[in-house]
Amino acid sequence: MSLNEFVKTKRRASKLTQPELAEKAGVGLRFVRELEQGKETLRLDKVNQVLGLFGYEVGAIKTPQESRASNE
Repeated sequence: MSLNEFVKTKRRASKLTQPELAEKAGVGLRFVRELEQGKETLRLDKVNQVLGLFGYEVGAIKTPQESRASNE
């Protein structure tokens, strides 16, 4: 599941509108809309503000050795 789908799913499960999520997270409505639309460049601190409402945060995850080798 992509980040934008994850946020949208969590927001809907919490029965929040986009404006309510923005207010509770302390970010702008435009940011929430861009996040849910899958904008590729977003401020990580603001993403974590939104995810924090649901008990999550973005972090570094070690990839399997095979994935790293193919990206070099």
